[in-house]
Amino acid sequence: MSRNPKYTLDWYLKWAACILLLVAMSIRGVDGYYIHDLVLSIIGVFLWLAVSVIWKDRALILLNSVGLVLMVNNLFAIN
Repeated sequence: MSRNPKYTLDWYLKWAACILLLVAMSIRGVDGYYIHDLVLSIIGVFLWLAVSVIWKDRALILLNSVGLVLMVNNLFAIN
């Protein structure tokens, strides 16, 4: 049995983020889907950043905020 509460805002956000990131990883490297991978990754990392803030976990906040900046930078670099 899980010690973490279920069906709370952070629970939904973390599962949505995980699914989006897994979909992004599954299409990574497929020719013609770079932008889709990047957009799904940005949304997933943004959702994990929201979870990190809810949890007040500074290491995850740092990781996801820097990752978000780098991915958004890549998005603007390709246009």
